[in-house]
Amino acid sequence: MQDALPITRELLLIGGGHAHALVLRMWAMKPLPGVRVTVVNPLPTAPYSGMLPGFVAGHYARDDLDIDLVRLARFAGARLVAGRAVHIDPEARAVTLEGGRVLPYHVASLDIGITSDMPAVPGFGENAVPAKPLDRFAATWDAFRARALAGEGPARAAVIGAGVAGIELALAMAFALRDVAGREVTLIDKAEILPGMAASRRAFFRRALSDGGVRLVENDAPVRIAPDHVVLASGGRVGADLVTGAAGARAQGWLEGSGLALHEGFVVVDETLRTPAHPELFAVGDCAHLSHAPRPKAGVFAVREAPVLFHNLRAALSGGGMKAFRPQKDYLKLISLGEKSALADKWGVMWHGAALWRLKDRIDRRFMDRFRALEPMAVPAPKGPVADGVREVLGAAPLCGGCGAKVGGGALAEALAGLDAPRRGDILSGAGDDAAVLAGPDGAAQVISTDHLRAFTEDPALMAEIAAVHALGDIWAMGGAPQAALATITLPRLSGELQARWLAEITGAAAAVFAREGAAIVGGHSAQGSELSIGFTVTGLCGAAPIGKGGARPGDWLVLTKPIGTGVILAAEMRLLAPGDAVMAALASMRRPQGAAARILREHARAMTDVTGFGLAGHLAEMARASGCRMVVDLASVPVLAGADDLARAGVRSSLWPENRALLPQVETPDEPRADLLFDPQTAGGLLAAVPPERAETVLGDLQAAGVDARLIGLVAPPGETPGELPVQIT
Repeated sequence: MQDALPITRELLLIGGGHAHALVLRMWAMKPLPGVRVTVVNPLPTAPYSGMLPGFVAGHYARDDLDIDLVRLARFAGARLVAGRAVHIDPEARAVTLEGGRVLPYHVASLDIGITSDMPAVPGFGENAVPAKPLDRFAATWDAFRARALAGEGPARAAVIGAGVAGIELALAMAFALRDVAGREVTLIDKAEILPGMAASRRAFFRRALSDGGVRLVENDAPVRIAPDHVVLASGGRVGADLVTGAAGARAQGWLEGSGLALHEGFVVVDETLRTPAHPELFAVGDCAHLSHAPRPKAGVFAVREAPVLFHNLRAALSGGGMKAFRPQKDYLKLISLGEKSALADKWGVMWHGAALWRLKDRIDRRFMDRFRALEPMAVPAPKGPVADGVREVLGAAPLCGGCGAKVGGGALAEALAGLDAPRRGDILSGAGDDAAVLAGPDGAAQVISTDHLRAFTEDPALMAEIAAVHALGDIWAMGGAPQAALATITLPRLSGELQARWLAEITGAAAAVFAREGAAIVGGHSAQGSELSIGFTVTGLCGAAPIGKGGARPGDWLVLTKPIGTGVILAAEMRLLAPGDAVMAALASMRRPQGAAARILREHARAMTDVTGFGLAGHLAEMARASGCRMVVDLASVPVLAGADDLARAGVRSSLWPENRALLPQVETPDEPRADLLFDPQTAGGLLAAVPPERAETVLGDLQAAGVDARLIGLVAPPGETPGELPVQIT
């Protein structure tokens, strides 16, 4: 079998704007071998500006606006890094994110949009929200409108800036609040409405604003924003409980000082969309200034730039020729009028009416459909004759990463059964518990464990953090204090430069996790293979006797420190079925260390384990067998990650789920999809502990005070006395 081509170049897309979203989609259709693509965006979604007025008016749901960058990145085989860029060094070819993370690149592109923040107006930052970036404004408006419609607060809104964007927002707000008593919507501008437009057009929009119930204040600048009003230069006041700014477009401030050529704060690019002094850096969309053909800030240009940007990025990475971007001189402008009506303007001709709203709606939905109809790559069928059983092992879905890729419990138990019990005095226990126990210094016990994960994210640093937390789980579960770690890293084929870069990312991210828990990476081993995998062998010291899976007593309460559902979410993400925010929440849960929880629980727990590949049900069964008790769990009390329930109802399962379920006939569960999540393999899951009943509430309070979202999920019961009573009962 021919090895995969090595990765030799890094392409960094900074921002999830319209052009970059389209480039990712095109990249999925025609990737350039040897390139790793990274997209950086503060959120897992990127809102589409064309549908914002319709959302404000209530014609669209919040989700209708969003391009899911998690799904899109998976579709394109790209890495998504959730973060906000705060500095770019074009000489070093590196971008710095909030928090200090640095992302180097060979070729990069900026598509970070603009802001309508108004820092020159006192009080704006504290008491107003700019219309751009859209994500914050959309969330603020959504909450404001819900309160107003429910009669739970005032319904007074003000929009600063009477350009096209401000008019659209004001009309949309007035329409959305049309049935709310006492509602007021005011549009404010320091000059006349729509300067530069013909008088007939200004007159049309003045009538539209008046008919839509919007008060227009012209030639009076806002000089201060208070919590419930806007102070005008004339001395007047406009009552407003929501103030937004739509006055023009400002460049992102962090571009200043970057050394890039800027025009009024916007990145200067030539006809190839490259920055002239740094040909490896491109800029598109509203953040760019087309020096060869200046144009107003409009989304239509970003969409038209995408094919040229896609071609030129590939050329910059492979030595090809560049194409020039030639923007059209005029374009169809479709302006929403609040209700389902719109105005069209092109070639000096203006039309308006419901038919134009339907046209705009059709154009916008067609654009968004390009990012919703994403089909995962099918598992390739073997060519030609193959041995019996090959197709059954391959299955219909791709092999999961993380704990979903582990060997099933049956094969593992069979292998461990063949190991001889330890006969040396310094080996106190071997296979069977979370970690082996060795005789430590001065009579203390030392615990040692190892774990290894097949990558499920394209971000090596994030994967390293999760792998470190996952490996530490066995030490925490035994009540140990982490001590040292050895790394085992398999890299995909990379250039020498990228080998060093990836190893530095991985070891740096993991070392930070271990250091926070008082441990250190003291060595390890690296290799190259077909894909990324990361593992750690970890040791820890126990001041008292290690905590095992046995020891639970009837009457003890069962405590769980993390929600379940990572396996089904990761399986769905591979198949482009998981919402991006659910994926990001699952990743955040997995990278959350359990050190604080372990330090609290080890003072009280009689039995403890970490929930990993065998799922919550499997680990409950292990604890029941080791303790000689029954575990009775209230299914409704088990915390579940957002989105996991919906995916379970849709029939999504991790590739390890069937083996987990088949090996646990001793678990009695109700016949409902949520119960299936109990067999879902968990990666870097929570701690499961049995604590004495008189301490349960105190332990739970201490955990929650430490920021651990722990739950009491059930009780330890005496062993079954009648035939048919199973060791794990889910009610």
